[in-house]
Amino acid sequence: MNYTLKSNYAYANKLASATDNFLEAAMQQLTYSAKIIEQEINNEKLLKEEVTRLNLQTNSFNSVVINKNGIIAATSPVLPQIMEQTISSPGAIQALKEKRPLISKPYMSAAGNLIIFISHPLFDNAGNYLGYLGGSLYLKERSILNDLLDQHYYDEGTHIYVVDSYKRILYHPDHIRIGTYVNNNAIIDDVINGKGGIANVKNSQNVEMLAGYAPVKKAHWGVIAQRPVKNTLASLDTLIIEVIKRTLPMAVITFILIGFFAHFISRPLKQLANKVNTLDNPASFENFENIKAWYFESQRLKLAMLKGVSILQTQIGQLRHDAQTDPLTGAHNRRSLNGLLNQLMLKQIPFAILEIDIDFFKRVNDTFGHDKGDEALKTLTDIIKKLSRKDDVVARIGGEEFVLILPNEDSESAFKIAERLRTTVASTNMDIIGFITISIGIATWPEHSNDIDQVYKYADKALYYAKEHGRNCCVIADKN
Repeated sequence: MNYTLKSNYAYANKLASATDNFLEAAMQQLTYSAKIIEQEINNEKLLKEEVTRLNLQTNSFNSVVINKNGIIAATSPVLPQIMEQTISSPGAIQALKEKRPLISKPYMSAAGNLIIFISHPLFDNAGNYLGYLGGSLYLKERSILNDLLDQHYYDEGTHIYVVDSYKRILYHPDHIRIGTYVNNNAIIDDVINGKGGIANVKNSQNVEMLAGYAPVKKAHWGVIAQRPVKNTLASLDTLIIEVIKRTLPMAVITFILIGFFAHFISRPLKQLANKVNTLDNPASFENFENIKAWYFESQRLKLAMLKGVSILQTQIGQLRHDAQTDPLTGAHNRRSLNGLLNQLMLKQIPFAILEIDIDFFKRVNDTFGHDKGDEALKTLTDIIKKLSRKDDVVARIGGEEFVLILPNEDSESAFKIAERLRTTVASTNMDIIGFITISIGIATWPEHSNDIDQVYKYADKALYYAKEHGRNCCVIADKN
């Protein structure tokens, strides 16, 4: 359960950061267009061209230019019926009043749509206010923001939802709940006050949930990822049942054979019977080999049981492998990674964490399809493995997110390795896709912290810094 809580917190924290990045990118796009429009505010052709370009570029919200009197000067898509009309929506009024870059509070439009309005003011060279450039993002309709949140949804009762500062749901897998309010929920109170964390709570249907939550600081929202306790425990039950299904037939056959020959076979068969309970022991094969089957029947039975042990050990090994590796790339998964890190820390072996993320990977999937995206992930894994040493650990912890663990490396040496990896990836021409780049955040244990969770956070912050400062670069986490 603790692992599920931490995983949900990691999901929520990633999504909150991604949402912040999305909103920041939208604000930057508006800022760029605003600088162009401010130079020729009365050029109608320029206004139309720029709002059209902005609308096509973002593909996430419509765009509009409002003059200082609150009158619509240009829109994209073109809506002739509202041109030169005074706009009176709450977001527009807030933008006119505050005259600053703004993400409005969510509000219901006259048409019943839940909207946020993102805007940037316009000023001439003398500093006189000219109006603003903005765009409406429809929270109940398909958008880049919805796509960003939907791609992290997974089944078995786990889901994420987003609330605003008024405790109103802005995103939920059940779209009917968008726009409704959540009351009497302690984690909602925490997250809208800028706090993140984990908690065991009961939802509105009185179902006990394991929740992780994190704030979206740019818009004063909160992201909550939660999974029912019942489903978490059920997955463990399923694993136990699967092991029983695989082992029970061989055990039953073995015991039938033992019972059939028990009257005629004495000591050798008794020895075999005594070893049956150790089938799942790695040393069981050797134990069976050491039994002296001195007559034909017992020898045959011994061979059959050895074969069964071999099959069973193979199945257990396959189950263990499946539980510890990512099925697409063959790299370690998060569970295996945590186990290996615990071993390093128990042995007091220092190590560096390289958190690796493919730049604009969603664009690869959207342009070339998920099959080619999967090939890119496998190719990146192969590159990382080729540049890794024997004791290095390569793990995939998310869609396009990888971790490389470098034992006995400090920040400076890890940075050199990261740079070699980054330049190798950037110079590798992948079939159909062409070239991709990666960003890498670097932190070390125990140099940055003795707490592995804090080391992860340092690496996360370094990665986000790399993303926010141009991508295709490596950044060592700042200990301050």
